[in-house]
Parts: sequence; structure tokens; C-alpha cells
Amino acid sequence: MAILDENVLKDTEKALQNMVKEVRLVLFTQEMECSYCKETHQLLEELLSTNKLLKLEVHKFEKDSKAVKQYGIDKIPAIAIMGEKDHGIRFYGIPAGYEFSSLLAAILLVSTGKHKLTKEGMKFMDSLTKPIHMQVFVMPTCPYCPKAVMLAHQMAYYSDKITADMVEISGFPHLTQKYSVQGVPRTVINEKWYLEGAAPEAMVMKKIEEAIKHA
Repeated sequence: MAILDENVLKDTEKALQNMVKEVRLVLFTQEMECSYCKETHQLLEELLSTNKLLKLEVHKFEKDSKAVKQYGIDKIPAIAIMGEKDHGIRFYGIPAGYEFSSLLAAILLVSTGKHKLTKEGMKFMDSLTKPIHMQVFVMPTCPYCPKAVMLAHQMAYYSDKITADMVEISGFPHLTQKYSVQGVPRTVINEKWYLEGAAPEAMVMKKIEEAIKHA
């Protein structure tokens, strides 16, 4: 049974028609003991039909240790969005529901290089000297979550110092407990600093600055 119906495929094809450069979707999966691995693989296979510039590369998490290390993957299913280089844009768990729009946005971001960051935001990120890891915890039914995910991914695209993950909480209950996720979106910065809701760019920058200052 298809995950993306005919109408969604048509809308997706339209949404991706402005792709410029090839984008590789690097999927990490395994057949056993993995929530949504099979569904995530199927979703990406169906997505391929919407644009010839999309390519899919599949790795077995339990076997392809070299690739796992190369891409820094620590849980599955995982998707790395790859262009001419690795921008540190990751999806953990299935990007379904509202998060499908985050996936399309990440593809377009890497393909076109177009982002919506402010001059102040870019200046701030140019000044970064220490690595920043952002984890945005989401649910597919959350209409506010894509905004937080897209902003984090744009920051990762722009700055080599930033990596950004979408983490779909239903597949990783141990992380929900670890980071005390009571509501979504919740952005965790460098493991110890938190932002609730779809915070604006200025607020995210302030929290990053705080995380660096007290590291």
C-alpha cells in the first residue's frame, strides 16, 4: 500500500520543480527491531518518482559501520540530506505528517542554496568558533514543529559549526525521557540547553550564545 497518494505526489512534484542541483537521500535502516524503518524506506522510494534530481543511497545500520561513522549516525531510521557536501542536516524517525514538509524544505534548501536567515543571523553564525548540535523533537501531528525544524536545518546549512536533527519522538521514547520532552517542538542545544515551541531566529541565537558561554 502506498504511503503517498496520487494527490500528494502531484503536490510534491510541483513543490520540488525548482530543484537545481542533485540531492542524495542517505538512509540508514535495518530489517529487525526498528520502528518505522520499513515505512521510511518506502516513503523515500515513492518520493524519488517526483524529481530526477533525487537519489537514494541505503545503508544497513548494523553492517555498514564505515558509513555509520562517516555520517555520525547513532539511531535509526536516519536520513542525511546530502548535496555537494554534508551540511549536517539529519532526520531521525519517519518524516511523516507535517514533517513531510520539513523533508521537502530540506531537499530544496540543499538543492537551491536558498534560505531565509537574516543578516543578523548570518553574522552571528559567522562568529561561531565552537560546534553546536541542535535536536528538534517533533511529532507528525504537530503543525508548529516544521517551523522549528526548518530553522535549525537552515542554520546547519549555512554554518559548518552547526548540525541539526529532526527527532520524531514516537520512535525514540528513551530520548523523550532523557531530554524531558513534555511537548513539541522542543529544541535541545548541546545536550543541556532547551527551547520550547517554534522560537524565532533571534531567540534561538540567544540560546545558542548562552550555551556557548556556559559550556
